[in-house]
This record gives sequence, C-alpha cells and structure tokens, in this order.
Amino acid sequence: MKNGLLLFIGLFAALGFSWAGIVLGSNVQLGALAPFFDDGESQSFPQRLPGTAARGQLVYRDLNCASCHTQQVRRPDFGSDQARGWGDRQSVARDYIYQSWVQLGQSRTGPDLTNLRARKPTAPDAEDLMELLYTGQGGMPAYRFLFETRKVTGQVSEHALALTGRLKPASGAEVVPTARTEALVAYLLSLNTTYDYPEAKPAPVGGGDSK
Repeated sequence: MKNGLLLFIGLFAALGFSWAGIVLGSNVQLGALAPFFDDGESQSFPQRLPGTAARGQLVYRDLNCASCHTQQVRRPDFGSDQARGWGDRQSVARDYIYQSWVQLGQSRTGPDLTNLRARKPTAPDAEDLMELLYTGQGGMPAYRFLFETRKVTGQVSEHALALTGRLKPASGAEVVPTARTEALVAYLLSLNTTYDYPEAKPAPVGGGDSK
C-alpha cells in the first residue's frame, strides 16, 4: 500500500501519545501523592493496613470480590451512593495510596464496601461477616470452603459459628473459620475512609471562595 510505512508510523505515534498521556500523565499527577497530615489529630491519613488486614486484601483479591462489589463512593450528582449510606463524601485518589492492588470494582451486584466499617445505620461486626460468608445471602454465594467442620475436643471453640436450623453442625462437631477467613474479615473491617480530605470537599458553586 502506498505510504503504508508513513501510515504505520502515524498510528504508532498516536497510540504512543495516548498511552503517555493516560499512563505517564496520571503517574506524574498522582504517583507522588503523599498522606495528609492532620495537625489537630497529630497523625497522617490514610493509614497503612495492619498485617492481618493486608493479608486479607490478598484473599479478597483471590476470591475476585471486586467482580460484584466496588470500593468507590461517587459524589451526589453522579449517583445515590451517599444516600444509601455508603459514605459521607466522594472517594478521592488519596484514599488508595497504600493499596498495592486497588479494588475499585467492576460492578455493583452487591453494595459498595468502601466504608463497610462505618456503614450506616449499623455496621457489621466480625460475627456478622463470618455468618454471611458461610451462609451467603441473596445473590451472594456461600463461601463454605473458607471454614472447617471439625470434631469438638473439650470445649466448643470461641471462634465457632453459632449456626442454627439446617446449617447447625452434627452433634459433637463445630464450624470454625480458617486463617484465610479471619484475614478476609479483618480486611473488610478495616474499610473505613471517613476522614474528610480537603480535596474531597465539594467545589464552591461558580468557582468562587465559599463563605
């Protein structure tokens, strides 16, 4: 084809400039984003995940929970996330700076989990999450492979699930979470992005200074 080489070079250049603008430009803009230090509280935000929760994020990623849950609260004019109690402010880039694998999510078959620890009107506790993982609910499947059914030796374990009805284990047996389950629950209970960063505040109408 006449001028084929020139066309190829043009397409390659266009793709190169697009890639540079999206990937490199974003990295320049956000790659050096640092925690925000609050003088009043004498600490920085966000804070790093503790060890168990950090391992739990790997379990969350391994189970592909992001295929059904997001971790991104949209601002009011982009949806009803705040009205649903999923957060009091929109998510910002600083929320994710300590996450090796940001779990923004792919769809919302289930609720957003950004602020699960601070969910309104009531937030779940570890026992609630353990039971939900074992039993499933609505469109959420049961993850019973994350638990072990074992024979009771001595007293019932303090970590055993308080199951009833058809899910109650046979006499002399108990259902306990594995280490993966405990890490996953620790991660879910660490999801709390309630700190109000300056960039999360709505811009004044008309672009002027708010009074």
